[in-house]
Amino acid sequence: MTDSDVHMQDCTDGMKRLLEIMRRLRDPKTGCPWDLEQDFDTIAPYTIEEAYEVADAISRQNWTELRSELGDLLFQSVFHAQIAQDRGLFSFEDVVNDIADKMIARHPHVFGDESNAKSADQQTRDWETVKAAERAAKAQTGVLDGVALGLPALTRAIKLQNRAARVGFDWPETTQVLDKLVEEAQELRDAQQDDHQAEEFGDLLFVMANLARHLDIDPEKALRSANAKFTRRFQFIETELASQGLGPQDSTLEEMDALWDAAKAQERQGH
Repeated sequence: MTDSDVHMQDCTDGMKRLLEIMRRLRDPKTGCPWDLEQDFDTIAPYTIEEAYEVADAISRQNWTELRSELGDLLFQSVFHAQIAQDRGLFSFEDVVNDIADKMIARHPHVFGDESNAKSADQQTRDWETVKAAERAAKAQTGVLDGVALGLPALTRAIKLQNRAARVGFDWPETTQVLDKLVEEAQELRDAQQDDHQAEEFGDLLFVMANLARHLDIDPEKALRSANAKFTRRFQFIETELASQGLGPQDSTLEEMDALWDAAKAQERQGH
């Protein structure tokens, strides 16, 4: 048995085991053809997908599944790091040490000599001050610099708006955001050309994100909840129709609307 085989069978050092498995998968001579073909760009969509699956397991409070999904997400980090090492860019150890250094630098009230007798709000402000200094060190001088382009659009909208709000570019009252929402909805109604409609629809979504920020609502979480509610109620419709030997395609909109209302009423009774 080779040293590599020993590492892969050693369950007492899980991280070393996983790194060795990844190294073997990417071995130019004996590795997996699929894994060898991958690069940062081809793996990135899987990384995003795994992060969402982690969030999904948490939302469903499925802790067994969360354990598995966290492993899948960790494997994505290992995969990217192995690709980087193959190219001579950096190693997994570099990744680990970078994040360790960053966490220590961002928590002087825990790892340094600053007092930790701070409110959560003060710690958040201090965190943003440290991150601003980090952006400056990277020559990111603009207020909006460093907000990742690859974020989900609603999440990125919130981050952009939060950045702008820190320098005073924000409506002070929620009622003003609601007024803007009405204005944008009217502009969408008035839009005639398809490309103009898409632009106005984007503006409307951006204001909706701003409203969520003012109401302290996570728009991604709120929309996921709405998706779950829609799925639950539509499945009720399908179940009720199936009991009659029917499917949605065999029913009218009025019949399905009535069942939708019945699903809502059932949920209210359940609450």
